[in-house]
Amino acid sequence: MSSQYDEIGSGYGQVRREDPRIREVIHASIGDASSVVNIGAGAGSYEPADREVTAVEPSAEMISQRPPGLAPAVQAAAEALPFEDDSFEAAMAVLTVHHWSDARKGLDEMIRVASRRILIVAFEPDPLIELWIAADYFPAIQELKSEPGADSREIVSMLPGSEAEVIPVPRDCSDLFFAALWGHPEMFMDDGIVGPMWVWQEMSEIAREAGRQRLAADLENGEWDRKYGQLRQLDELDVGLRLVKLEL
Repeated sequence: MSSQYDEIGSGYGQVRREDPRIREVIHASIGDASSVVNIGAGAGSYEPADREVTAVEPSAEMISQRPPGLAPAVQAAAEALPFEDDSFEAAMAVLTVHHWSDARKGLDEMIRVASRRILIVAFEPDPLIELWIAADYFPAIQELKSEPGADSREIVSMLPGSEAEVIPVPRDCSDLFFAALWGHPEMFMDDGIVGPMWVWQEMSEIAREAGRQRLAADLENGEWDRKYGQLRQLDELDVGLRLVKLEL
């Protein structure tokens, strides 16, 4: 079994550390469910430590980065979960549906194996498309928003009865996904930070370097701070991160 993250995932666990404020939102939505399956579990961020967890992850590279103490991960795909019906009280999936080959099938599998609750963290692309990252420097991001499962609104439409809520992203977010850099433009110059990001890898090298050159010039001449410096003063921002919840 292979995965995109077998190729780009080196160092992922060092830059994608769970943020405690996002964790609080996710864990509150898990509620009193005593058993949880984490689908597309990656290196294990946001898994609750106070209940029974089963992790599912297709990438061997990601599984190898799971810290000691976490539940062992089952190497499997979301579209074919190796569990009986209603095996868990809750199923969770954090920033992963856009990687699935068949979002509809994966969501159906979540419903099949969970008896009480589904929760999915995904993106509504528009806030990010309107942000300086895509609007001024990396417009190629706009071409990615139509990927199946990339839009939280699409997920809601495939899960009748579900609802989505905004998860504000802190400026000092410790989980360095692409949009989390909204107040730290300098971080786009660090290959160690952006390299493991699927959004970064999906853009062409030409698009990445052109955006970096524009951004570096604007940071040096002060243009970025003249236009967007107020973002450095905000504690949090809606960059499109959404929590989709469904009670079964």
